[in-house]
Amino acid sequence: MKDVYRFADAVVAVESLYPAVHDYCRAYRFDGAPELTVRITPADLTAERQKSAAEDRAEGRAVRDFADDYLEILAVYRKLAEWAPLRETVLLHGSAVAVDGAAYLFTAKSGVGKSTHAALWQAAFGSRAVIINDDKPLLRITQDGVTVFGTPWDGKHRRSANCAAPLRALCILERAAQTQVIPISASQAMPLLLQQIYRPADPAALAATLRLLDRLTQTVPLYRMGCNMAPSAAVIAYEAMKG
Repeated sequence: MKDVYRFADAVVAVESLYPAVHDYCRAYRFDGAPELTVRITPADLTAERQKSAAEDRAEGRAVRDFADDYLEILAVYRKLAEWAPLRETVLLHGSAVAVDGAAYLFTAKSGVGKSTHAALWQAAFGSRAVIINDDKPLLRITQDGVTVFGTPWDGKHRRSANCAAPLRALCILERAAQTQVIPISASQAMPLLLQQIYRPADPAALAATLRLLDRLTQTVPLYRMGCNMAPSAAVIAYEAMKG
């Protein structure tokens, strides 16, 4: 099975073993000549199953038994993320929300509440706010600036849009009794960003990722936000970061 998609302005053909991945990516279908072909093999599914099991054991969870068609969805995402840095694009684990056409990206350790905070923005700003991606947005980082793109890999709530917006600010989210937003330096942000960015196995792609991450932190204003998840937190964050 084969179809063509556009992710972050890159045209990608996906050749799959199962149809599920094509349904998953249907909002990104595109009529054009691909510059990359992602081919999934049974070995890719085995690798994804082994990786998932290792992560479950590391977290102290029972090993989950995922269906092959779900593992193929993960395998496509991984192959795309491995290639993307060679095209000035990285995948960052976070929630990206656009208000009035400008994007704000929140990243955090697992369980802090990125999705909850993104939902507060929708509640506060209504139709002015669009969740570009609630889990795995792609960032195109060029000399002209940083653009956030939606992807179909959008977390358990499946919140995303096939759209793009210039990145206005990047914020590290933390739980706190009171909501407060403060500017931080690249050196302060870097430890968590290195954890949340996708790090390719290929040495050349990894080197490109690190260069792009450095460019990101030098281009986009960086913040740390202590958030109590009150409804007012979205407005406080927006007012602090809108520039």
